[in-house]
Amino acid sequence: MAFVRKVRTASGAVAVQVVRKHRGRHEIIAHVGSAHTDVELGILLERARNLLRGDQGMLELDVPSPVEQIADVADWRTGQLSVSPPTAGREVAGPGRTVRTTARLLYDVLASVYDRLGFDVLDDAVFKDLVIARIVEPTSKIDALRVLDDLGADTVSYKTIQRHLAQILTGDYRDRIAHRCFEYAAATGGLGLLLFDVTTLYFEAEKEDDLRKVGYSKERRVDPQIVVGLLVDRTGFPLEIGCFEGNKAETHTLIPIVRQFQTRHGIDGVEMVIAADAGMLSASNLTALDEAGLKFIVGSRVTKAPGDLTSHFHWHGDVFTDGQIIDTVTPRHARSVVNTVKRRAEPVWDPVRHPTSWRAIWQYTRKRAVRDNQTLNAQEARAKAVVDGTKKAKVTRFVKTTTAGQQLDDAALGRARSLVGLKGYDDVEVMPTRSASLLVAASASVDGSA
Repeated sequence: MAFVRKVRTASGAVAVQVVRKHRGRHEIIAHVGSAHTDVELGILLERARNLLRGDQGMLELDVPSPVEQIADVADWRTGQLSVSPPTAGREVAGPGRTVRTTARLLYDVLASVYDRLGFDVLDDAVFKDLVIARIVEPTSKIDALRVLDDLGADTVSYKTIQRHLAQILTGDYRDRIAHRCFEYAAATGGLGLLLFDVTTLYFEAEKEDDLRKVGYSKERRVDPQIVVGLLVDRTGFPLEIGCFEGNKAETHTLIPIVRQFQTRHGIDGVEMVIAADAGMLSASNLTALDEAGLKFIVGSRVTKAPGDLTSHFHWHGDVFTDGQIIDTVTPRHARSVVNTVKRRAEPVWDPVRHPTSWRAIWQYTRKRAVRDNQTLNAQEARAKAVVDGTKKAKVTRFVKTTTAGQQLDDAALGRARSLVGLKGYDDVEVMPTRSASLLVAASASVDGSA
């Protein structure tokens, strides 16, 4: 039968164990812990009794038991093998209970990370506590007091929180934190590759204001929102953040964030190359990047291939070889014409000779062509089902509506099939002296294309 045992250790503490007697020997089932004070002893004994009971129900008879003390345990180090029996009228106590628990260890870990990142330069303990509270549980400012209390941190009044938050602008907190983030990233992960993304934050408000406006919501909501742009290093560590009106297009957020990042850290003269997919940067954005002295590599839309590859389609048709790369030019504006079928060779981009165009590099791979054909086959089957009436009519690619009804758009389907396997990239002076294959290899990671 198992029971709770208390024994002295070599250090003088009292070890609390759950043991059983088997074949004349004591076997330890569980070592609960070692107590150095009467309080610790009481807690460990209660824990041991709970282990002993397990899931077995017991009648609560409310019979008080004497308070056990460390002095009641014989100390073999002094030759004391037994203790005097407890005297009458000794203090008794009911079963132990948990009065309060905190997650102080979690608070201490987050506080040490906060200091390690250099944010302690703000010298604002209240702001630091709010940051930790928001990491543990994103909630309101007033409810952050509850979170801090659960963490075992010293709490302040709500008015004190408001007073310290008012110091964020006057104390230039964002700039000071941004500099510490920059220093940390430069010393650890490096700044060779930066990543940018945009998200939206909505507000449960009925009316718009100068900042909170209804716009395209990633969560498909119609509430007023703001657009937040974030620049991070390769590990996801934040470097720069910006806030924009809720109805601002994502394509108009990248350049302000990059310029803000350059100005803040005095790196306007440092060469930066912007790599993005085709949907992130418009023609006006590319012009703005060029005017700002920023170089770029941007994924091109496949619908631009017939114009960019006019010479190739005229002289070779839609025949390509696996891995073929064509280095040519693309117009900066749709109305510009920079390629001609009179010359068989593709024009080699030069910033002086082609002021109205960018460099364009197109690559064909058989693997991409197979994947594109599979997609087109599925879209063709869907279009035929809509035309035949077996599928509900809706906006479907390759379906055109005429006076005779809905028909398969064979011309559009044929144009799409002539472009399978192609992937293009536009750039400006990024690798003017290097081979196009190097640029393609460096750019493929932008959209994960093969």
